[in-house]
Amino acid sequence: MNALLKLPGIENQTVFNLDRWEEIGRDPLVQNWPGRVETDRYGRPIMMCYAEFSHGGKQFDIGTLIQKHAPTGKVTVECPISTSEGVKVADVGWVSKKRLLQIGGRTALKGAPEICVEVISPSNKRGEIEEKRRLYFEAGAKEVWVCDKKGRLMFFIKDEPDSDAGGSLICPKMPKTVDA
Repeated sequence: MNALLKLPGIENQTVFNLDRWEEIGRDPLVQNWPGRVETDRYGRPIMMCYAEFSHGGKQFDIGTLIQKHAPTGKVTVECPISTSEGVKVADVGWVSKKRLLQIGGRTALKGAPEICVEVISPSNKRGEIEEKRRLYFEAGAKEVWVCDKKGRLMFFIKDEPDSDAGGSLICPKMPKTVDA
């Protein structure tokens, strides 16, 4: 008899992700970690390096610009989102009040906000950002923005997720660059 057959499966990835995220958040080692934490699909923590100074500045600038140009909603940074591949943390997110009622209620969101933003860090790899973009769209994002090291924004829209749309549909007056 194969012992692996007796291992439990994950029946509902979202419920599993949310429960595991709360469990990890109570761990003193994780609470004192100076960097970012995400999980893989099996709930294993992925510990990442701390961000550099300019990264946080870009997060703040993008959040401020979204607040100015988006419809009424909530802007947040370090936004934990349940995905099919675990909990991923968007650098900035914007969520409408209606969507927040659907996906909120726990320490991580049950789905993606309408806008998810990734600010490129020196440690990021192209495949990692492409995967996060795919996961955010799969989890319900309407737009995923990527901010490069020079502060240039690329806007990806759910209907055309692989090419830069040149601007945001939700925030059409959003500038294409932020201070680097």
